[in-house]
Amino acid sequence: MGALFRSEEMNLCQIFLQSEASYACVSELGELGLVQFKDLNPDVNAFQRKFVNEIMRCDEMERKLRYIEKEMKKDEMKIPDTIENPKAPAPKEMIDLEATFEKIESELREVNTNAEALRRNFLELSELREVLKKTQVFFAEHGGHHSMIDDVQMALVHEDTGITSTTVQLGFVAGVVPREKIPVFERMMWFACRGNVFLRYEDIDQVMKDPVTGDEIFKSVFIVFYQGEQLKARVRKICEGFKAVLYPCPENSQERFEMSNGVSTRLEDLRTVLYQTEEHRRRVLASAQKEIRLWVIKVKKIKAIYHTLNLCNFDLSHNSLIAECWCPVMALEDVQMALRHGTELSGSTVPSILHRMNTKETPPTYFRTNKFTAVFQSIIHAYGVAEYQEVNPAPYTVISFPFLFAVMFGDVGHGFIMFLFGLWMIAYEKKFLAQKSDNEVWNIFFGGRYIIAMMGLFSVYTGLIYNEVFAKSVNIFGSSWIPNYDEAALEANTDLTLDPLTMFDNVTGPYPLGLDPIWLSSLNKITFTNSFKMKMSVTIGISQMILGVLLGLVNHVYFRKPLNIFCQFIPELLFLLCLFGYLVALIFYKWVSYTNHCTQCAPSLLIHFINMFLVKYQHANDGYQNASYSCETADPDITGCTSQTTFYPNQMIIQLCLVVVALLCVPTMLFIKPFVLRHRHNSMLKKVEGRRAGLTAVSQSALIHNEELDEQSGTGNGTADKEQAISDIELGSADDVKLEEFDFSEIFIGQAIHTIEYCLGCISHTASYLRLWALSLAHSQLSEVLWGMLFRFSLKMNIPYGGSVIIFVVFSVFAVLTVGVLLLMEGLSAFLHTLRLHWVEFQSKFYHGSGYNFDAFSFKNLQNADLDE
Repeated sequence: MGALFRSEEMNLCQIFLQSEASYACVSELGELGLVQFKDLNPDVNAFQRKFVNEIMRCDEMERKLRYIEKEMKKDEMKIPDTIENPKAPAPKEMIDLEATFEKIESELREVNTNAEALRRNFLELSELREVLKKTQVFFAEHGGHHSMIDDVQMALVHEDTGITSTTVQLGFVAGVVPREKIPVFERMMWFACRGNVFLRYEDIDQVMKDPVTGDEIFKSVFIVFYQGEQLKARVRKICEGFKAVLYPCPENSQERFEMSNGVSTRLEDLRTVLYQTEEHRRRVLASAQKEIRLWVIKVKKIKAIYHTLNLCNFDLSHNSLIAECWCPVMALEDVQMALRHGTELSGSTVPSILHRMNTKETPPTYFRTNKFTAVFQSIIHAYGVAEYQEVNPAPYTVISFPFLFAVMFGDVGHGFIMFLFGLWMIAYEKKFLAQKSDNEVWNIFFGGRYIIAMMGLFSVYTGLIYNEVFAKSVNIFGSSWIPNYDEAALEANTDLTLDPLTMFDNVTGPYPLGLDPIWLSSLNKITFTNSFKMKMSVTIGISQMILGVLLGLVNHVYFRKPLNIFCQFIPELLFLLCLFGYLVALIFYKWVSYTNHCTQCAPSLLIHFINMFLVKYQHANDGYQNASYSCETADPDITGCTSQTTFYPNQMIIQLCLVVVALLCVPTMLFIKPFVLRHRHNSMLKKVEGRRAGLTAVSQSALIHNEELDEQSGTGNGTADKEQAISDIELGSADDVKLEEFDFSEIFIGQAIHTIEYCLGCISHTASYLRLWALSLAHSQLSEVLWGMLFRFSLKMNIPYGGSVIIFVVFSVFAVLTVGVLLLMEGLSAFLHTLRLHWVEFQSKFYHGSGYNFDAFSFKNLQNADLDE
């Protein structure tokens, strides 16, 4: 928890690597995953860096691997996962990998080219066979070829005279055309040839496949009869325009039959060759399938190493590389061991050197998390990454987030379902991680499995406090109200109203755990629960805001900012405690002091809190002012007490003091800090001016002395002293520039904004916590409405034999609505409101979130990486 409370201490380090050991050392650091390298060549173009050729070779290997992977997906071959995490191969092994990938790619391309040519040939022969078969059917229906010619001649009639044409020799063409183009093809053939052609077509029943894409294509066989060479040329042009494929078709039936047999024989041979080609392709892919995942990891590691080496500087004189990196202090020994191991692997005799540097740069923020705390840390980082060494809200969010969610979602039944769902995902998390689902919604739920289980478990607890199980109460310990109602009495009293003055049993005491179950049947249930949940929400909210202010003190102490403690933390805490802390104290005072037999003089806290600012007070009658009289024996007619009467001694004086202290905190926060900072700046400015004047005097005396020496000796040795004096003056002027960056108006405006935001925020944030009460009430009422409109209605039906069927149907609808509305929609709403309460109301009191995350050079995520990442 200590590492999670505050980010790890970081150190900027400089690493000196020999060129022959640099690759192995960086590889070992990548396996360690605890070093973030800095770019020492920010002005150098990516194509001008030293290892750009190696990176381009890695890109080419990735391209070949993507091609192999794409071919596997075509054959629906799954890329197996691996638990192996191979080391980054040595640079000389890149040649072997490149040769392997080149061989596989060229072999696949050759096989694909041959297979494509074979499939195209197979498609053409299949179409030719269909043409021969369909034309044979055409001619057979009309008694042979010559009979078909005679029928066509009789059909070709001049439109204007109606006289049949003279007998001429007719020709025909046959082929195939896409089925969707047949209507347009027929109309175009008719209009272009003016009705002087005869067209017949028929769909091909066999499903063809495109030889390139493998998609299904649907075609039709057509035959066109024409007369004359002119129409022949026109028909062929139309077929060419519609991308129809023409095939030779003999006029003789015997020749067509023999040609069809020859085509069938060739198709069988092609089918055999195609099968062998596909088998060879599958064997090539199967051999690559076993290794492709390891190849991907190796190539990505090589590429990452060279990318990292491009961030370094090169010392050509010593043949070494210089790198700068951020590293957690606790991991320095591990980093040194990794460097030694890398040096040993490379065979270098010169050790690598790790040098810790002093710097004023802001280090990155790094938190050590596990799979449980990672989800809570991600919620914090969604608001903003913590500044270096700033207090981390995540440890408190682990408890407060599911608790505030449960306050709004309190129901034993609903919480138990949510807990079981989270527990199920946790129990099978290894199985689900291995599946690598692409469903974004499922990945969101699975990523939050631990927080879902926590929210469900806390909802069970708050459901016990509210005594709600699917909108029903459970009577475990027995009611403490008089009379003790049984089932018959509750059914008879449909308009039951509970009066604590006359109906509560003080001897038995309150219900041991949570609310008394009798409240479910009471007409004034909402009045009671509203009062209870409203006060509880305000108490929880102010407690969390006070915790946020106290965590701000931890930051001020750690960063050694005493001015912030006295001019920011103390006024903020006093302002919050004097106003809203006092309100919480009044809530507990009323709960303790006013029992069920003392309600006639119970104060209205909201009215008293408003009157506190208006300085408006209503006192009891003479003799009872500022008196601590007994509430049980006090008569309102005698004491004159009402809900607005002062209810404890010296109330007016105490409240006036609290208001005055709270008002004094505002100018304290607003004015003191800017003026103290300005005073410090002025003091530093005077010191710098004094130093500058002293340096000027020294430089002038040195110049005079040097001139005298030059005159006596005739030499020019005073030049160095002149330059030294001038440099001292420049140093003094540089300090002046730094001090001139102080802008009082900017600091004052910033402090004013902070003061106004905090004071108004205390009011608005306190009101914002009332959402705990509002959403809890909404969830309870929705549950009750769903129960009353479905289950209660169906259970009251007295239908023999059919009642069980109705109850089964009603339960199905009830279950679907419970999961869809109450668990998903209401759960998401409560989650978003809880998120807002943490980001705005809680974290704004102490958390800046303006840091940047520690982005370590690591190979840990490459094991499951895809080629496109």
